[in-house]
Amino acid sequence: MTDVTGDGAGTRVLLLGMMGSGKTSVGKEIGRQTGWSYRDNDSLVGEIAGIPTAQLLDRDGVDALREAESAALRRAIDDPGPLVAGVAGGVVEVPEDVELLRRTDALVVYLHAPLDVLVERVGDGGGRPFLQPDPATALRRLFEGREPFYREVADVVIDTTTGTPADHAAQVLAAL
Repeated sequence: MTDVTGDGAGTRVLLLGMMGSGKTSVGKEIGRQTGWSYRDNDSLVGEIAGIPTAQLLDRDGVDALREAESAALRRAIDDPGPLVAGVAGGVVEVPEDVELLRRTDALVVYLHAPLDVLVERVGDGGGRPFLQPDPATALRRLFEGREPFYREVADVVIDTTTGTPADHAAQVLAAL
């Protein structure tokens, strides 16, 4: 785990979790509280692929998207920081990415919420192609497959069922 110094130089926080767990809101809040850069997975993928995530998926398919998400993870891990990065939920399905998460000196945080809360938060799954046509069923399948891996690679697990992004950001910063 990294050590926070005065300006956080070198500190990297990687936020993992399911869609709806709060990666973006907590990541932005940590950035707001610390002044560190927040890097969203979709932004990193867009930089790497040269097109937005949804277009990459439509044009080149799931394999190309997964490759770009893996590259985004590597970029977040390699960046000297300080930074906070939201990581693609599916990286735990790629053995090489799991190994990277195990070996990194970044703080790996699993933002957890129970399945029923995630289903409520994502609603109809608008803008989330992996949840169509039935968001509840898709989330259940993804959650059951990924949840044990999130716990396995995480340095810290934070329950985002209740509380605010500021509360959860404070928990992440306290873990540093």
